[in-house]
Amino acid sequence: MIRDHLQENENVKPNTAFLEELKNKLPEFFNNDGFDFDKFKNALKENNINEFSEGYQLNFIGKDYARKQAGDAPTSVIVPDNVHNQKEENKNSKNLFFTGDNLEVLRHLRNNYSNEIDVIYIDPPYNTGNDDFVYPDKFEYSDKQLKEVFGMSDEDVSKLDALKESKSHSAWLTFMYPRLWLAKQLLANDGVIFVSIDDNEQANLKLLMNDIFGEDNFISNIGVEISKTQGNKVGAAKKGKIVKNYEYILAYQKNMNEFKRVPLYDAGRVWDQHYTIYYDGSQFTNLFEYIYNSEIYSEFKKDNLCTRNGKLNHESIEKGILTNKKIKDFFYKENANNIYRKMPANLEIPEDVIQKLKEKSILEYNDHLLILKGENNFDQLLSFDEGIRKNDEYNSEYTRTTIRGNLWKGFYSDMMNVKSEDGVSYKNGKKPIRLIEQLIKWSGKKHGIVMDFFAGSGTTASAVMNYNNDYNAKLNYILVQLPEDLDNRIKKGSTEVKKEARKLVKLLDKNSVKRHTIDEITALRINNARRNINEMDGYKHYFAVSPEKETLDKIYDFDPENYELVSDMVESFSSSALGVPGNASGEDTILTTWLAEDGYDFNTDDLVGYDFAGYKAFGIKDTRLYLINGNWHSEQTKELLNQLGTNKVKFQSIVVYGYSFNIIDMKELDLGLSQLNSKVSLIKRY
Repeated sequence: MIRDHLQENENVKPNTAFLEELKNKLPEFFNNDGFDFDKFKNALKENNINEFSEGYQLNFIGKDYARKQAGDAPTSVIVPDNVHNQKEENKNSKNLFFTGDNLEVLRHLRNNYSNEIDVIYIDPPYNTGNDDFVYPDKFEYSDKQLKEVFGMSDEDVSKLDALKESKSHSAWLTFMYPRLWLAKQLLANDGVIFVSIDDNEQANLKLLMNDIFGEDNFISNIGVEISKTQGNKVGAAKKGKIVKNYEYILAYQKNMNEFKRVPLYDAGRVWDQHYTIYYDGSQFTNLFEYIYNSEIYSEFKKDNLCTRNGKLNHESIEKGILTNKKIKDFFYKENANNIYRKMPANLEIPEDVIQKLKEKSILEYNDHLLILKGENNFDQLLSFDEGIRKNDEYNSEYTRTTIRGNLWKGFYSDMMNVKSEDGVSYKNGKKPIRLIEQLIKWSGKKHGIVMDFFAGSGTTASAVMNYNNDYNAKLNYILVQLPEDLDNRIKKGSTEVKKEARKLVKLLDKNSVKRHTIDEITALRINNARRNINEMDGYKHYFAVSPEKETLDKIYDFDPENYELVSDMVESFSSSALGVPGNASGEDTILTTWLAEDGYDFNTDDLVGYDFAGYKAFGIKDTRLYLINGNWHSEQTKELLNQLGTNKVKFQSIVVYGYSFNIIDMKELDLGLSQLNSKVSLIKRY
């Protein structure tokens, strides 16, 4: 387990993760010695591709270190919160919430959720200098190791060391690189990722995203209007300062040919003067003439919307729609599909449609009305109804609309009310539900998984639940949040940070939450959001925890060839030993971690309990058996071999926790399995 991963990480190089991805996509260019560069170059030449064409790439202090981090295996364990997970609303849920370092969680999920995540939204630290971001890694390598592993000079080592607890651009990029790299591995082929950012790192983030996802997979840089020039900003603006009204969301897809989006709509002008034709299904009339001869004309006269001579114009119609419900209903509901405008006849019409048009003279085709004017000559009319729908704005209503582009206006209205959403006031960059819900809607996903590994107050979970409720969708969420200590913020933070932390602690105390950490705020928000919409489905909760120093020392010192067992190497991974709640045994933790490592999701229905001469074990039916606890001896080996030999049980492999088995019992089990008619492999993990 951890020992295996630590040893594995010693062999990880900065390009390991890249080569693994390359091997998955181009296996024909790999042999027993690794990547066959000569074969690759020849293939490029055969296709007239110049591999030495000019280009540029993003470089920063710490990039090779960040690339290595992307390839490292996790050195933590996954501890199930059994008390929470066994509640009725949670036990069958496919929603997941992880408390822990998101880099470690992403490393774990790489094993069982690769190519499975449909939408990722993250709101990482902006590195403004005023936020809480400092690079957290302590660079636990000696100067000698840094030189050997990364090929660094003394000057490079000195620069990398300077990133410790730094707020520099290089520190931020080093922090973000492995997380975004792993996020890409988790995305489904038609998946999309959205990253919120502001001016401080937007330019660097786009270069970083290009580096990881590829320029061709860039979708858009969305500008989100989060404020108006009002309040304190007015004074600065009057002095000539260009105040901040927008933040950005960078959108990328996994594969450029896979992504299909659903358009969003903003409110357009209520009326368009080009609509002048009325068609009742049998004859065409001038729109104004039709109005003069209908009952609605009296509404225009009643509201003094006519000109002096009693006539109407387009301004009359626009004012009438805005001020008179009967007039609005006349245009928007009762007659919307009878009102037309003439369009340039530029549709490519199939031959069979042209033949039908020649037979009927008037034909509906692709939301248009085609009118035959002569041989192969026709007019194209567009219905007023085509542009009427419920818009996606803050106060959504049924109106004429325009398709939204990359300028998302009006979210300042949401920001004014964001503090009250789901009863959790979280000042540190809390985003409105509508913003994330509309990103999900834009992605076109109705089934699948939405992930946020900078969960903060849990807005993404709330957005997913609201989206499911609003659009009859069945999306699940995966959240990750670091358990940042709020009491520590009160002790060491700035005046503003202390003030905000005290509010959050007061909120937790009010709800009888003992742990004063940000992940508890996330959990509180999820539960509030569930209650707001009567959502029955809860979530499963897990902790990603690194072992205590004493346990790590035992791991480092353990000798698999020694006849003596190391004590308490199962219960050292219980929730109580690791300092987290949840009442998980060491076996629970190890089994959960192994299932993830072996590619099984956290809701697998294939987990089965077994009994071998009083020894309780779990496994995946017909596939894999896990032996974790001690007290396995000859009697248990005999019973297992008997059940395998009589086909009472069937396994392809047996995974044993090496710390629980002495060398004699391990060898006896290995020998017995080798003598079976069916091949069953023995996997030893430490």
